[in-house]
Amino acid sequence: MEKATCGPDDKRLAWWQLSLVGVGCIIGTGFFLASGIAIRLTGASVLFIFIIAAAGTYIVGEALGKLAAHDPQKGSFRTYAKNAFGRWAGFGSGWVYWSSEILIVGSQLTALSIFTRFWFPNIPLWVFASIYAVLGIIVVLLGASGFEKAENIFAITKVSAILMFIILAIAGIIGLIHGGGDKLYVPNQTNEFFKDGIIGFWSALIFGFYAFGGIEIMGMMTPRLRKKADARKANSVMLLILTMIYLLSVGLAVILAANNQFTPDESPFVIAMDRYNLAFFPHVFNGAIIVAGFSTMTASLFAVTNMVVTLSEDGDAPKIFSKKGKLKVPPFALLLTIAGLVSSIVTGLLMPDTVYEYITTAAGLMLLYNWIFVLFSYPRILELSGWEKVKQWAGFVLILLAVSGTLWDKASRPGFFISLIFIAVIGIVLMFMQHHWKKNDKKELEPQQMWELLDFAKK
Repeated sequence: MEKATCGPDDKRLAWWQLSLVGVGCIIGTGFFLASGIAIRLTGASVLFIFIIAAAGTYIVGEALGKLAAHDPQKGSFRTYAKNAFGRWAGFGSGWVYWSSEILIVGSQLTALSIFTRFWFPNIPLWVFASIYAVLGIIVVLLGASGFEKAENIFAITKVSAILMFIILAIAGIIGLIHGGGDKLYVPNQTNEFFKDGIIGFWSALIFGFYAFGGIEIMGMMTPRLRKKADARKANSVMLLILTMIYLLSVGLAVILAANNQFTPDESPFVIAMDRYNLAFFPHVFNGAIIVAGFSTMTASLFAVTNMVVTLSEDGDAPKIFSKKGKLKVPPFALLLTIAGLVSSIVTGLLMPDTVYEYITTAAGLMLLYNWIFVLFSYPRILELSGWEKVKQWAGFVLILLAVSGTLWDKASRPGFFISLIFIAVIGIVLMFMQHHWKKNDKKELEPQQMWELLDFAKK
C-alpha cells in the first residue's frame, strides 16, 4: 500500500517501529465515525464485530507478512498478484486499490466536513470538503519528507484523542467526574445485546473491517525493516494494539450511552461523554478527530497518486501519468488525483445526507476485494501447511460475510452496488488491455520467429 510514506525512506525500521507506524496510519475516521454506524446497527454486540474483523485482518496480515518476508516488494500485494496469476491480476489489483483509495478520500472528506459542521452547522458539507481537498493537495505538493513530518504529529494526535476518551470515561464510571447520572447501559438480555438481531450484526461487519483498513501498509513497508523475518511480528503486535484500543474505547462508549443515542453524523465517543457535561471535551475531541481524518485523507492522496505512477511505469496506465515535471509529484498523476477529489465533492453536494455511509461501505468493500487477492495469491507463491490452508479459507469466509452483510442494510446496499460498478468498469478496461497486450506480444515475437525461419531454411 502506498501509505508506506508514513515512515522514513532513508532509515531502517525495527519491528516495533513498524508496528507503531501501522497503528498511526490505520486509525482514522473509519474508526472515529464509522464505529458509530456499527453501534447503531447492532448495539453492544459491536464488540464481537471488532473481534471478528481483527481475526480476518490477522489472517490477511499474516499472509501479507509472510509474502513480504519471502520476497519484499515495493508493490506489495499488487506485485504478488501479478507473480501469482499474471499481468491481468497486477493490473486489476492495482486499479481496484486505486479506486478504493479514491473512495476513502471521498469518505474522509465527508467525515471531516461532518465533524467541522459541529461548529458551523449551517454551512453545506461540500464547502468544507473543498477546503480540506485544497489543503490535502498542498500537503502532497510538499513532497514525501514534508508529509512524513506532518504524519508523525498526526499519528500522536490520533492515539492521544482515544486515550483521552478512555481516561475520562473511566474517571466518570468510577465517580471522579460527576454529571448526567450514574446509569450504565449494560445489556442483560439477548435483544439488548443484539439490537436488530443477526441481520443487524451481519450488516455491521463491514464497518468493523473498515476500521482495520490499511493493513496493506505493513507489506509495503517490510522492505524497510532491519530484519525482513520480523514482518509477521510487527504485524501481530500492531494488530494487537489496534484491537485493544478499539475494544476498550468502543466498550466504554456503548455502556455510557443508549443505543438509540448513536447517529452516523456524530462520533460515538462525543455522544458517550455528553452525560458528563464537559464543555471542553466535544471541542477538543472533535478537533483531534479532524486532525486524524485529515491525516488519513492525505495518506490516501499520496497512495492514489503514487499508485497511478507505479501503474504507469509498469505499462498498466498511460505513460503520461509517470512523466515528471517541475513539481515533486508527476503533474498528470496529480491532476488525476484532483479529478477524484472533485468527483467526491460533487457527490457530497448531490447527496449530503447519505453520502458518507454509501462511500464508506463502497470503500470498505473495495479494500476487502484486494484482501481476497492477497489470500488467493498466498498459496500460489508459498507452500502452505494444513493449518495455514485452514486459516486462509477462514479468512475467505469472514471477508465474504462482511461483503454479503451490506445487502441486508438499506443504507449500506447502495455502497455494495457502487463497488460492483467500479469492478465492472475495471473489468471492461482489463479486457481491452488484454487484447492490447496480446497484440504487442505478437509484434515482439514476429522478428524472433522470422530469424527462426531463416535458420531453418539455411539447414
